[in-house]
Amino acid sequence: MFQKRSLTAWMIALINVCAICNIKNFPLLAEYGLSVVFFLLLSSLFYFIPVALVSAELASGWPERGVYTWVKAALGPRLGFLAIWLEWIENVIWYPTILSFIVTTFAYIINPSLANNKFYVMGAILITFWSATYINFLGMRVSGWISSMTALFGTIIPIVLIIIMGALWIAQGHPVQIEFTWKALIPDLTSINQLVLLSGVLLGLAGMEMSAVHAKEVRHPQRDYPRAILLSAALILLFSIFGALSIAAIVPNEQIQLASGGMEAFRYLFNAFNMPWAMPIIAAITTFGALGMLSTWIVGPSRGLYATAEHGDLPPIFHKANHQNMPTNILITQAIIVTLLSLVFLFMPSVNSSYWALVALASLLYMLMYILMFIAAIVLRYKSPNTLRPYKIPYGNVGIWVVSMFGIVGSAFGVIISFFPPSQIDTGSLVILEVFLVGATILFCAAPLLIFAARKPHWLKK
Repeated sequence: MFQKRSLTAWMIALINVCAICNIKNFPLLAEYGLSVVFFLLLSSLFYFIPVALVSAELASGWPERGVYTWVKAALGPRLGFLAIWLEWIENVIWYPTILSFIVTTFAYIINPSLANNKFYVMGAILITFWSATYINFLGMRVSGWISSMTALFGTIIPIVLIIIMGALWIAQGHPVQIEFTWKALIPDLTSINQLVLLSGVLLGLAGMEMSAVHAKEVRHPQRDYPRAILLSAALILLFSIFGALSIAAIVPNEQIQLASGGMEAFRYLFNAFNMPWAMPIIAAITTFGALGMLSTWIVGPSRGLYATAEHGDLPPIFHKANHQNMPTNILITQAIIVTLLSLVFLFMPSVNSSYWALVALASLLYMLMYILMFIAAIVLRYKSPNTLRPYKIPYGNVGIWVVSMFGIVGSAFGVIISFFPPSQIDTGSLVILEVFLVGATILFCAAPLLIFAARKPHWLKK
């Protein structure tokens, strides 16, 4: 644990980079080619930076339990429960995507052709997730140790390596799959189907609110936290841009696989540089890092949802925790939901289309949660003006309105485009995709409201 007021801007920036930036996101970004630069800068203005600044102010004023406390204080307990539920269920839906990345990456250690085998992907996902769930039963000490060990080696090293090797590939005159021209930089904005992958871009930049709890621990919050946010944004954008361009330049667009595209790029590079022996090594390192990320995210949102039990928002069956204070029944429930969601890999035409369906659903639910957060930030400026906020968005109420409205517009756009199929990916039957997205959205938004309406006095945790 850091001592109070002991964090620097660099420390906050590194926390954000390790939490958000991952090679898993690069293949989806690579689908855009050079225009990924345009989309990432646009996403930062209308989403990434507003999320960071607003969550920093809210975390410094209401440091307990994150978005649940913020939305509850502003909009009431019903919407507070909805917000934390959306944050939890979005992660549950996201798990199969990170799991598919893990198991397809692992396939490059034993047999790369397995990466496109739907039955291997689904079976390996279930084995991996249930094993990771059991490991989290052992407590935060074990989970935290695993996460810390994997963050550097499994995340930063592969990102830096693919950027360096991609630059060498281009410098040595190898065939490049994209055009580096001004025309290629500006995307085709005439079709909504060309913009749909932007929802995946937004999801890849999500999570900045998780590190905002550290805002109150920065030595000079008003000066250093904005610096940390800008530094974080710069590093994450640079890594994402150059990592995605490395893949786009090396792998033909029609061959980019959303779950295994990073490994395909490494395979091209290692073969080109006569280093095929390095492929199993980088696959093992990347798998190791992704498992650490998974371990962190399995327990974090679950403990956030578990905290609502203290206020009687969950039935008693979900109050159970083991001697390590881990919410066992919530963890088991989320593993069951992940198992059911993983069936999408059998019913969609390919691993690529299954991956996209889950990314789209997770993105739109996360965007709904962020809209609640931005509205809460505006309301709390008027409802609780005297609450001490060590970090506060400057320029008074005008500042919070401008930043929050940028975030609301960006998030609302992310919700809308998530329902459209991307032109770059074969998603199979449009009817099946839309029934899945609309039905799951209604189910996952209605469930917390029904649970809240059914609350009983004996639900209040003793």
